[in-house]
Amino acid sequence: MKKLLPWLLVLMLAVVLVACGTEDANEDADDNSGSEETEETNNNEGNDTEADETEADATEDLPNEIVMGFVPSQDSANIANTVEPLAERLTEELGVTVRGEVMTNYTALVEAMGNDQVHIGFIPAFGYVLATDRYDNIEAILKSVRHGSSTYKAQYTVRADSDIESIEDLEGKIWAFPDLASTSGYLYPAAQLMDDYGVERAEEFFSDMIQAGSHDNALITVLEGDADVATTFDDARTAIEEDYPEAMDDLRVLGYTDEIPNDTISINTTLPQSFIDQVISVFMSFNDDDEMITIMDEVYNWTGIDNASDSDYDVVRSVAEKFSDEVTLD
Repeated sequence: MKKLLPWLLVLMLAVVLVACGTEDANEDADDNSGSEETEETNNNEGNDTEADETEADATEDLPNEIVMGFVPSQDSANIANTVEPLAERLTEELGVTVRGEVMTNYTALVEAMGNDQVHIGFIPAFGYVLATDRYDNIEAILKSVRHGSSTYKAQYTVRADSDIESIEDLEGKIWAFPDLASTSGYLYPAAQLMDDYGVERAEEFFSDMIQAGSHDNALITVLEGDADVATTFDDARTAIEEDYPEAMDDLRVLGYTDEIPNDTISINTTLPQSFIDQVISVFMSFNDDDEMITIMDEVYNWTGIDNASDSDYDVVRSVAEKFSDEVTLD
């Protein structure tokens, strides 16, 4: 027994040492695990903080309210009511309050965008050319599609009982048009008269010229006998048919101009690029949304939306050069 005792003591000591080593190892493992978890948590918190800061920075760069500007191609009150659902949908999708505002005319919209008072503008082709000529913070990002086409024509309309049978017959007549800066309402018809019919100055060709304020009003002026011809987009008669059921029968299309690039959705480029990309994405998604396309159709007779670039409007710039002294934003 005495011989066995030293061996038993050695064995017990070994067991104690092994147990202590295992406990230390476990403690080290726990310490390491805790360190890794802490480091991972810190990294995740850092990433979240960085993302939050980026999002906060983008939000800080946005105005409290995004204003969409429209021009009165038809009755202003009607447009104002029609764009409300569009503004509500954009507010929901973009995460910032969006408000629609109908401007007094084309140039007022351009001025407001150039001075950062309007952020998204539904600008016709010539108005866009004027805008980019004067301001460097306006860019076309999208354009309208009407019945499958991203171009359209200007239309000459006379009364059905008129003795006017050709463009040449318009000499000495009264011309009603929406606005001097209207692409289809004034610029393209005036350019066609100059290029194809040798007219040097429209005011010398016509006996009187009436700026009606909108395409609707130009047609109504002819319908009511206060002008002989109206120039509008094709076919603006449908826009007044509800209030004037006789329009399609009592108004006759005399002719058309060459093709014109469709209206733009232009944006103020002082906005963050990430937000501009989001605006493009939201509007393009409307192509698969029957409700929103119906709204766009009610506002401006749009049946679709397509991507746009500034170069799409170079053909309009060539027309605009003819009227550089006549039509300005001043």
